[in-house]
Amino acid sequence: MTIIVTFVCLGNICRSPMAEAVFKRLIEEAGIADAFTVDSCGTSSWHAGEQPCLGTLDVLKKHGVNFTHRSRKIARKDLQTADFLVPMDRKNLDSIRRLGDTDAEVKLLLEYADDPVEKEVPDPYYEGGFDYVYSLVLAGCQGLLAHIRQQAGI
Repeated sequence: MTIIVTFVCLGNICRSPMAEAVFKRLIEEAGIADAFTVDSCGTSSWHAGEQPCLGTLDVLKKHGVNFTHRSRKIARKDLQTADFLVPMDRKNLDSIRRLGDTDAEVKLLLEYADDPVEKEVPDPYYEGGFDYVYSLVLAGCQGLLAHIRQQAGI
């Protein structure tokens, strides 16, 4: 059985691809990458087909995470196939819920973090703060992985 995790933000060029890359690294380091399919998407199509923004790529490179990705908009198929849909903020959470029913577990990324300093991952696209966003994403991804491992017994 493959566990499908899909991270979601607005444009799929900053936060959700960062979370996808970080989560992939965590499962690779844990030696359980074969048990997962990890993806990310956006609730808008503004940046469809684009690579992650330079701030995201720079912070990932700084932390030794190599990553390639092309932005895409969330599709109804994601609701049908994902086991975990993980939005970065409440607006994205609401957008997912408006798309329709899903059997996926749908929770904000930072709901999985131990003792989170924020409830939502802020969008660094205009304001910057990619290092801070990386620290939040890492904490959320670590908590999500621990949650999935406990739930799935892996």
